[in-house]
Amino acid sequence: MEDRWEVAGRSFTSRLIVGTGKYKDFEQNAAAVEASGAEIVTVAVRRVNISDPGQPLLTDHIDPKRYTYLPNTAGCFTAEDAIRTLRLAREAGGWDLVKLEVLGEAKTLYPDMRETLRATEILVREGFLPMVYCVDDPIAARQLEEAGAVAIMPLGAPIGSGLGIQNRVTIRLIVEGANVPVLVDAGVGTASDASVAMELGCDGVLMNTAIAEAKDPILMARAMKLAVEGGRLAYLAGRMGQRRYADPSSPLAGLI
Repeated sequence: MEDRWEVAGRSFTSRLIVGTGKYKDFEQNAAAVEASGAEIVTVAVRRVNISDPGQPLLTDHIDPKRYTYLPNTAGCFTAEDAIRTLRLAREAGGWDLVKLEVLGEAKTLYPDMRETLRATEILVREGFLPMVYCVDDPIAARQLEEAGAVAIMPLGAPIGSGLGIQNRVTIRLIVEGANVPVLVDAGVGTASDASVAMELGCDGVLMNTAIAEAKDPILMARAMKLAVEGGRLAYLAGRMGQRRYADPSSPLAGLI
């Protein structure tokens, strides 16, 4: 049976969301998206051209009729900036499913949760469906869900760090407590990191730098596709229990 997931009433097969930044050009970006099998692409509205016909357009290379565009607020450090950015995105493309991130500082790019929660509440009142980037904190995740977030997106590690998931315990607690999809957002560096996120029970993984800055972005996109699929299957299969000592695969009784 096809393993699908839903967010805000929209159903998808691929559990991998990929970004549209840091590639050498739109052609390479489009090829990586194709190789990843992703159905959702996230777009930094303040950095990527999606509306000025006088400049190269992302939409000429990644068809918004084929892929679900997820406008994001990368580079916003206040709730007001994030809200204004998403209002402009809705005017430009009619998008209401959006990714909200409000950063606290440029050094760590950690989310400012006070501003993030405030922006979530306002966006929900205005009819947006925000998927929200947040700290890996089960309490913050619950507050965002109560505010109307349609998905919780805790960081695995700082944005663009490639360090992998640093705290599996809190990610798992967020998954166990959430009634909306949970997707690891930020920190993935290689395929094994994506598998870990899925093995923890996350509904999906969002990444950009791990693919865009790979020596071969197209090949890495393919690797990430397989890693997400493998991690999901492992989660559904249910891993064996961990033991302190060895346990032979074959019984020791009755040996010749």
